[in-house]
Amino acid sequence: MTFDDLKAQIAAGGIDTVLVCLVDMQGRLMGKRFHAEAFLDIVGGETHCCNYLLATDIAMATPDGYATTSWSRGYGDYILRPDLTTLRPVPWLDGTAMVLCDILDHDTHAPVPQSPREILKRQIARADAMGLTPVMATELEFFLFRGTADEIARGGFRLDTYSTYNADYHIFQTSKEEPVMRPIRNHLRAMGVPVEGSKGEAEAGQAELNIRYAGALAAADHHTLAKHAVKEIAWQKGCAASFLAKWHADRVGSAAHVHQSLWKDGVNAFHDPVRPLGKSRLLDHYIAGLLKYAAETTYFVAPYVNSYKRFARGTFAPTQIVWSIDNRTAAFRLCGADTKSVRIECRVPGADMNPYLALAATLAAGLKGIEDRLELPAPFTGDAYDDDDSHHIPRTLRDAREALLRSAMLREAMGDAVVDHYARAAAWELAEFNRVVTDYEIARGFEQA
Repeated sequence: MTFDDLKAQIAAGGIDTVLVCLVDMQGRLMGKRFHAEAFLDIVGGETHCCNYLLATDIAMATPDGYATTSWSRGYGDYILRPDLTTLRPVPWLDGTAMVLCDILDHDTHAPVPQSPREILKRQIARADAMGLTPVMATELEFFLFRGTADEIARGGFRLDTYSTYNADYHIFQTSKEEPVMRPIRNHLRAMGVPVEGSKGEAEAGQAELNIRYAGALAAADHHTLAKHAVKEIAWQKGCAASFLAKWHADRVGSAAHVHQSLWKDGVNAFHDPVRPLGKSRLLDHYIAGLLKYAAETTYFVAPYVNSYKRFARGTFAPTQIVWSIDNRTAAFRLCGADTKSVRIECRVPGADMNPYLALAATLAAGLKGIEDRLELPAPFTGDAYDDDDSHHIPRTLRDAREALLRSAMLREAMGDAVVDHYARAAAWELAEFNRVVTDYEIARGFEQA
């Protein structure tokens, strides 16, 4: 939707509400609902939000320990500047449009470094300076449950999946979910998010949404808008969608695989038809960077304690930091070998990732591999679950946080302020989890301890 389109629809009475949104640390949309005519007054100007929105946890608590804002600093304002290139309708809400915003410092009007969109923009600019354009696509996996999230919470989180058996590629089983999935596909296409399709995933009640590749920032925007849409449309249909990485010990987790390539002069720079597998030396260096810095970037693709429950043998979630050719047991899978669409798929992220942070961190690692001309080891063959110790993905959030703090690569690529900010978020998640007594502990030790 162009700005002129919006003005015309406002004048005709078709649009009366504009969602003015930022993306928070968790990858969620936060913001305000403007009357459409009032929104026209802020375009070219600004609106404000409390700066705590980039310093909360997933439950919207306000932990201390952030350099950017705190109770002692009074929780002031950030400026929100609408990015009109992201203006679009919201078809499942009557009379509503949406725009994403850049987050600016209230005093200097400079971009806020800790903003997820800004973190990704910085890495895109770095690639651009190398003459390269990052092109990416994400897959969204999630579970559908009967009853809205509010109803499930009031019922003590007794969860009933929408379907009852493995729905992977299963047309009859997924037909039962069409009252939810069909409007998700259609509304997102109407919104301008290039959804290609959906399918059942490898568990009862699990679905996957596929979105066409795009520039890295657009890919992250598409992912965030799709995730938001899935939750809202599911709610409208009387059910709940969860992107929790691992909702049950005996069920597979939900992933958010990221397909990555770098383009130059309009063609895929990862493709070289005269080299083995059709992959260029540039791709070799990029994958080598992903491998070398995988532990350091893990926090940005697995940000919660629960995220690490997903990395389990025999679940299609990786456990080993290895690359392989079309092998779903590896952390990094070469796709499209010997074709112009050759690319690398990162299989580490869970569905709970913030796409801007995940894309930025993996892009930073790959670009560092190119800069340092890192050598790519031979591809792994066989079952990567059998090689359980040599190159294991960090096993806990604590391990990932320590790797993040030590990362000279990420400090150079993102800045100390960004690394320390998100390391503080990880520390808070650990502290919050550690203070809780779980049902498992009580059931296991109530009588036996």
